Amino acid sequence: MVGYERALPPSQILHTDIVGDRLVGDKVGSETILVVDDEPRLVRLVREILSAVGYEVLSARDGEEALETLAIEQPDLVLLDILLPGDMDGYDICGRVREFSSVPIIMLNSKTREVDMLHGFDVGADDYLTKPFSAKELIARVKAVLRRSKLTGEDAMTTADFACGELVISFARHKVKVRGREVSLTPTEFKLLQQLSLNTNRVMLHDHLLTKVWGPEYRDDIDYLRTYIRHLRQKIEESPSEPRYILTTPGVGSVLSCIYDAEYPAWSVSQR
Repeated sequence: MVGYERALPPSQILHTDIVGDRLVGDKVGSETILVVDDEPRLVRLVREILSAVGYEVLSARDGEEALETLAIEQPDLVLLDILLPGDMDGYDICGRVREFSSVPIIMLNSKTREVDMLHGFDVGADDYLTKPFSAKELIARVKAVLRRSKLTGEDAMTTADFACGELVISFARHKVKVRGREVSLTPTEFKLLQQLSLNTNRVMLHDHLLTKVWGPEYRDDIDYLRTYIRHLRQKIEESPSEPRYILTTPGVGSVLSCIYDAEYPAWSVSQR
């Protein structure tokens, strides 16, 4: 694939955190995780780490096997490498999965260029994990993505539809429409937009927004938030370079702006 190098040697891909023969970390969950990668050693290491903290781990080595396993086993999360054998790479697989499932997807890559992240977000990825990564980082990312994919008490209480000009959010159905057209958002993008809408016209500090959407592990990842906001603007703004909804104060935070004006005379929160 253009712009990508072959994955790092397995010995460089993942650094385990071991004390004696015991993995550092507490038991965290019993969810099922599908690892899609053609490097047997990486799959074995990831399986050992995640199994040690309570997760059930499935594996697939290419796109065809991944799609079949996902459809049959319905895992709670997918760890998806970008470079895979066969006719489908990680981006292709992610796009196919989004045709029938909203399962959280963490993409694995040896690079973190913004263009790569945007491509992943565009096809439906929820997060990125850069190789090499430690056992602690892997567990932290998995926990955070699983946590924000679940219905929280705040989500359950937010059942009203929200309208801001031509932007309409259905919290109950997890649907977004802009100028009458439905927009496809990943679970993470929806949660980001939801948090902004729950604080309409109030600037949310970067670290607070990161903590609310991604979890405390991400509170200092400002570049990560900036990338997500830029991509979200591309989906909902008529002119992403001149946004009217999602505004950012550099070094401070971001806000969903819903100011009454003549062009968009009605914005409200309404029960429907």
